[in-house]
Amino acid sequence: MTTFTLQRGHAPLLISLPHDGSFIPAGIAASMHLAAQRSPDTDWHVSRLYEPLAQALGASVLKPLASRYVIDLNRPADGHALYPGQRETGLVSTIGFDGEPLYRDGQEPDREEVQRRINTYWRPYHEALAQELARLQAEHGRAILWEGHSIRSEVPMLFEGRLPDFNLGTATGTSCDAALQERLQACLASQSRFSFAVNGRFKGGYITRHYGATAAGVQAVQLELAQLNYMDESSFEYDEVRAPPVQALIQQLLEICLA
Repeated sequence: MTTFTLQRGHAPLLISLPHDGSFIPAGIAASMHLAAQRSPDTDWHVSRLYEPLAQALGASVLKPLASRYVIDLNRPADGHALYPGQRETGLVSTIGFDGEPLYRDGQEPDREEVQRRINTYWRPYHEALAQELARLQAEHGRAILWEGHSIRSEVPMLFEGRLPDFNLGTATGTSCDAALQERLQACLASQSRFSFAVNGRFKGGYITRHYGATAAGVQAVQLELAQLNYMDESSFEYDEVRAPPVQALIQQLLEICLA
């Protein structure tokens, strides 16, 4: 059973898109409310933004097929909270970003089902991620892990007001070198089209925190995009006019990583 795709590149850069998938298997979807079956909290179109850039830069791309509603690949397998004291969704979440239940009454996944999803979806993705980082590091002596994410610009359950357009996370400076963070931040500060934050509400999820190991030559950075800059947040339609400037700025950031 294939649960992810990995396109291997020749540069020391791996772009991971753990919330790009929107597929929900029929057996799981049948236990969900109709609204949840649309997988509205998907990081819509991030692969469409990143894949042309990866091809141009020679980067590897790893992405899942299944929705984060099946299992959240950016959460630890033991289910511990990423942001203690703040409301958030979990490894196999039972609520969406609107706080509404995903599952019909009495049909929430039990412990056995959660473990099945860990074995089927979570472990293969993380094994592939670790192996690809190891390959890049062996070939180049270093590896950059770029976590590509996006989210609706307003999600009251998670943050107040409107999210900045570009949200850079480096686990509060622990997942990458200070010099790299400074160069990325300077790039964002040099333009005025998009607002940005560094280590704000989104500091980097489990993948950024777990795989970033600067002493071992692996640097990890997460970028959370506000979706309204490249798509329609209601219909989920990609915006061919608004997306290119977003893509261009992402490319500048990726080039800094490879410099």
